[in-house]
Amino acid sequence: MGHDYYLAGMTNKRMQFGWAFYDWANSVYSLVIATAIFPIYFAAVAPEYIEFMGKSYLSTAFYSYTLAFSFVLVAIFSPFLSGIADYTGNKRKFLRFFALMGSIACMGMYFFDESNVNYGLILSIIASVGFWSSIVFYNAYLPDIAKPEEQDAVSARGFTLGYIGSSLLLILNLALIEGWDMVGFSSKAVATRFSFLSVGLWWLIFSQVSLQRLPGNIHKRKPKDKEFLLHGFRELSSVFKYVRGDQRLKVYLYSFFFFSVGVQTIILLAGLFGSEELKMESTKLIATILIIQFLGIAGANLFAWIARKYGNLLSLKISIFIWAIICLLAYVLDNEDPYVEYKFYFIGGLVGLVMGGIQSVSRSTFSKLLPETQSTASFFSFYDVTEKIAVITGTFVFGYLIELTGDMRVSALALSVFFALGFSQLLRLRKSNWVY
Repeated sequence: MGHDYYLAGMTNKRMQFGWAFYDWANSVYSLVIATAIFPIYFAAVAPEYIEFMGKSYLSTAFYSYTLAFSFVLVAIFSPFLSGIADYTGNKRKFLRFFALMGSIACMGMYFFDESNVNYGLILSIIASVGFWSSIVFYNAYLPDIAKPEEQDAVSARGFTLGYIGSSLLLILNLALIEGWDMVGFSSKAVATRFSFLSVGLWWLIFSQVSLQRLPGNIHKRKPKDKEFLLHGFRELSSVFKYVRGDQRLKVYLYSFFFFSVGVQTIILLAGLFGSEELKMESTKLIATILIIQFLGIAGANLFAWIARKYGNLLSLKISIFIWAIICLLAYVLDNEDPYVEYKFYFIGGLVGLVMGGIQSVSRSTFSKLLPETQSTASFFSFYDVTEKIAVITGTFVFGYLIELTGDMRVSALALSVFFALGFSQLLRLRKSNWVY
């Protein structure tokens, strides 16, 4: 039996909390680095145009392209690494490695300023690869440490802890940045760079709780030889054949791809949208992001409740519909509107409500669709690679449309099409007692 670890009675609340606590540890990266402070800081210190391979790019568009490149790297390497992890039973070792890689890169961002923009971009790529690669192995633990009927709640608990922890650190960093002179920093820029250092330390320290509580070789696998790459590839190949032949998994991944294009692109580039398109002050942008975070806590638990009460698919459909509305509302925003700030706050509130919900329920839905298997990392690598390809697509489309039109609102409107496509794919899934 693939899930014999928890079926044998070895799953406990302590282990589940340890799993969920990794969200507390790593979510500071996704909030402070990927969403809030780093993009705003980058827009402030980077030149208007960046030269690369003989061509000039708008710095905001180039930043979007570098994010896309980091996801290309994850999409290429994580499936093979997950196959090796399943074959050797070493999910925890891979989780530890990538958490260490990402946290050190964040700490290195302390030295990023206007004199070394390329250095900052390289570290942002390394941090992104570390974060997203660690998530592959983190997510793969869910079917091992929770029964199907527990997975919606356990998944939501992870996102809840992530929203709380990352919000606390963001508030602390914001206080240090705004009161930089009172706490002894030489400038506001130095205080801002200190926030990157704090993210790396937070991630590194708190991830140890999860690494201590999560089991190592869950299924007691004993590799017969050292040809890990070959066996990892075979592990991945067998999982690929299963996914290709399972209509429910295949259609769900199609849907997940389309709505993830919209979700992840909005999360990653909302800060740039507010600063560049709406000309909002950084403090107001971060206040909006905090609104998103705290409503995300409510959203994760609300949509988990809807999933338990009425089914995962209905929960996802409601969330996707609201996301599409958000794109339309973003398109009609006008920085000349005297009420644009309040409208942006309202849209941010909607984003928060559905962000936690769609991330939490989409993860638990995929986990429920899996067969009884010991190859959870390989299965979740398809889930995560689907998400990475979605982010590559979204960030590229977003950046390309900025280059083409000079208007981020057009890019936001284009994302609504992807939500519509994701919704249409969910309609193809047939009723299942535990997903519907």
